[in-house]
Amino acid sequence: MESSSKLPLHLCQVHKLSIFINRTHIFFHSIALVFLLYYRASFFFFQDTTKTKATTLAWLLVFVSEIVLSFEWLLSQSFRWRPVSRTTFPERLPGDDKLPGVDVFICTADPEKEPTVGVMNTVLSAMAMDYPPEKLHVYLSDDGGAAVTLKGMREAWRFAKWWLPFCRRYGIKCRAPEAYFSAEEEDANFGGIEFIQDREDIKLPELTGEIWVQEKYEVFKKRVREKATVGDTRSGLGRDHPAVIEVIQETSNDDAIQENETKNMPLLVYVSREKRPFHPHYFKAGALNVLLRVSGVISNSPYILGLDCDMHCHDPSSARQAMCFHLDPKISPSLAFVQFPQKFHNISNNDIYDSQLRSIFWLQWQGFDGVGGPCVSGTGYYIKRLSLCSNSIHEGWFHVWLCGGRLLHRVSFALQRWTSGLVDVAISKFCPLIYGPLKTYTFVQSMCYAELALFPIFYFLPLWCFATIPQLCLLNGIPLYPEVSNSYFIVFSFVFLSSISKHLYEVLSTGFTFRHWINEQRIWMMKSITSHLYGSVDAFMKKIGMREASFFPTNKVDDVDQLKRYNMGVFDFQTSILFLAPMAALVILNMASFAIGISRVIFLGELDKFFIQAFIPFYVILMNYPIVEGMLIRKDRGRIPPSVTLLSTVVSLIFYSLGSVIFM
Repeated sequence: MESSSKLPLHLCQVHKLSIFINRTHIFFHSIALVFLLYYRASFFFFQDTTKTKATTLAWLLVFVSEIVLSFEWLLSQSFRWRPVSRTTFPERLPGDDKLPGVDVFICTADPEKEPTVGVMNTVLSAMAMDYPPEKLHVYLSDDGGAAVTLKGMREAWRFAKWWLPFCRRYGIKCRAPEAYFSAEEEDANFGGIEFIQDREDIKLPELTGEIWVQEKYEVFKKRVREKATVGDTRSGLGRDHPAVIEVIQETSNDDAIQENETKNMPLLVYVSREKRPFHPHYFKAGALNVLLRVSGVISNSPYILGLDCDMHCHDPSSARQAMCFHLDPKISPSLAFVQFPQKFHNISNNDIYDSQLRSIFWLQWQGFDGVGGPCVSGTGYYIKRLSLCSNSIHEGWFHVWLCGGRLLHRVSFALQRWTSGLVDVAISKFCPLIYGPLKTYTFVQSMCYAELALFPIFYFLPLWCFATIPQLCLLNGIPLYPEVSNSYFIVFSFVFLSSISKHLYEVLSTGFTFRHWINEQRIWMMKSITSHLYGSVDAFMKKIGMREASFFPTNKVDDVDQLKRYNMGVFDFQTSILFLAPMAALVILNMASFAIGISRVIFLGELDKFFIQAFIPFYVILMNYPIVEGMLIRKDRGRIPPSVTLLSTVVSLIFYSLGSVIFM
């Protein structure tokens, strides 16, 4: 038999069938787009007796939007050029004594928005990873400087003395206690009397004032929450507090835990950097820089795992899987990091908000990997310390996307902040369209980076146009699209059907359903006209100095009513009027436009002339039916408030009035 030292630690599988399908679609869709853009351009170069200034303006706006959306589509095809997947063989790694150290960085900022129990679950899952404990070091950055977080760390250390031996002894896969104890299906593979007895033993009863049965984990949660009520959780402290660094250590008097198991605990360190109101601290980036310096003094491990505080390590072997790449002498010298996907543990079957981000983690990042590697996804990355600290970093660093193991689960994610950050890059000197081709691993990889940075702008501009201009022109009797009898009608129809059918194929081929395809189409529209708009505006305002950079942690506190509606597949519209009003106003405008379009078809016989323009508002209404339902049908608390509906009606009337003046 061949020695394990000579066997590969990982394999890369190229998806040849997907490549053939994707490139064939790119070819035919590109040809159709060329004909479509030629049809638009020809309007401006040929004389037409019906051409007016209003008509020309409408055609110009739609033409520009189609060019922008076509360019965005072209950039997005870079993710589909060469998709790959990877397989690792952790059993072929050298012995534990030869494995390198790993520092885990976890960041939290506000215990009111990021509950301490949830943060400690992330800490415990990191401590319980299947990795030599003497080579695993967990650092928590508390940017809020809250006493409850430090006390929660001490409680987590105490509970870890029970939790870690239990996980190791029975090979528990889900090592975040909250997710484990609340799971519907337990690890039945590790059955048997001893396992059941030990599983019950980890929930031994405690005496607290009166005799009653309390699970160990419930006791842990209770103690943390009690400290939250008496401790200091005020967010105001997050901007003015001294530095605190504490290595969490405490001896146990509990005879039930074997002494040798208690010693096998990873290093646990609490870090709260000094912050003053008038001194820039650079938010999470500043916190990570401090962790980099502190860990460099204490443990200085060559590899770092970055985790968000609402994550947990779902696969305890993730560190070993990452080492299959970092310890490969063929690629290690030029490998910067290994990125794991984010998976989600509380997603409903319907997933009305597209919370799983299917297109990113099931499709785009695999394609990204095939052309040089993905970008850091903010969490779930095993990065080489040298790539962050070296002064001689060269341009050859590349990255791999490991989707074979499920690493992370996430509860929620504040999208406007993501959009603003992406656009920050797009309008900086590091814009991938300019900077990327010279610095990235391949040209196609630079296209991937460009799409990520520019898609918020390239989506909100065209979609706002397509949601208003054809509708206003329909209300005023101005045709913008070829008649059904025109041969170019086939071109426009092909582009539309090609786009949605390819999207549907990708959804179904990744194991999702037709209902999920509808949800993705709907959320794409909603995000484009709200989050992408406000995020882009925010980035431009920061660029010209009209507002300062800010960071607001995502609220990770569960709302029972919202969660109930989500599980029922019902939208919750309890959000800012700045997000509700544009969506509702555009839907109302499209409803009016569709009604007028139908009347033109019935009473004036203009089906041939206005078919596409009548179909566009119909498709918008169909895909955004939950908004119609929220305005006109629902009566529960999660509906769109009548005041917002009234305001949106006024806004849509203003749109119509302006359109009547401009396009008359």
